[in-house]
Formats: sequence, C-alpha cells, structure tokens
Amino acid sequence: MTENTANIRLEEGTPAPEFTLLNADGQQVSLADYKGKKVIVYFYPKADTPGCTKEACDFRDSLTQLNGQNIEVLGISPDKPEALKKFTDKYELTFPLLSDVDKSVMQAYGAFGEKKNYGKVVQGVIRSTFLVDEEGTIALAKYNVKATGHVARIIKEIEG
Repeated sequence: MTENTANIRLEEGTPAPEFTLLNADGQQVSLADYKGKKVIVYFYPKADTPGCTKEACDFRDSLTQLNGQNIEVLGISPDKPEALKKFTDKYELTFPLLSDVDKSVMQAYGAFGEKKNYGKVVQGVIRSTFLVDEEGTIALAKYNVKATGHVARIIKEIEG
C-alpha cells in the first residue's frame, strides 16, 4: 500500500517547500531562483492531454497580465523532460514546465494522493495551484481545481 499523501494540505502563510527540478531543456530550475518575485506553481497530471493543454494555454495566454503584476508561472507534472519539450513546442508555451518524475515535490505540496476518478478512489496527481510570495511563503493554495476557467479565477482572486 502506498503512503496516503492526500491529507497533506499547505495553507496560506506557511513556507513553500523548496524544490529543484529539470525543465523541458534538461536544465535545473529551483523555487529559490524566483526569490523576490511572486510565482504561481501549478501541478497538472499529464502533458498534452485535453484538460492539461487547456490549463497550460490559459496560463500562456494570461502570462503578460501575470508578469505585469510581477508574477511568474511554473507548471509541474510527472512527465519526463522530453515530453515537456514536445508539449512546450507544440503549444508554444512561454513559461517553464518542470519534471517531477518521482512525484516528491507533488507530495510535499499535497498535490499527489488519493482522488476520485470516474467514481473510483485512485492515487494520482491532484490538480492544484499555489501562489508563492516574494518571501517564499504560500499566499494562495487551491486544490482539486478545474482545468477550464481556473486561470481567470486565480487572476481575479489575486487582483482582489
């Protein structure tokens, strides 16, 4: 039996777990690289699937607006860098996608664990989005988000 990580939930005001992962080009990217900036860290199940593509394209299309508020975006999935490269190129994604093959970062953020999929309880990626502030603290934590319309809701909440 795998460890149940579904109970881990990061809350606003807690330190964001640090990470260093490979991007689509095989280069290391760390959360620490974004110190002094706000960064949206979002977790998605699989590159180039309908929901994940919609979500990634929504972030791409909203990037100018987010960058204007000093907010960067990082997408994290269990895909290997080669799959992320194909996904990035196919949809002209303009923000880093990171590979968490062993799901350790997802587990640290509570974005991997038990979830319902077509009525069955399974272990998997829990579509989740976090806003990490300039100090490395969780400013917003959203679990079990919907792929469609999610980015607009996040922007609305950030803008208050």
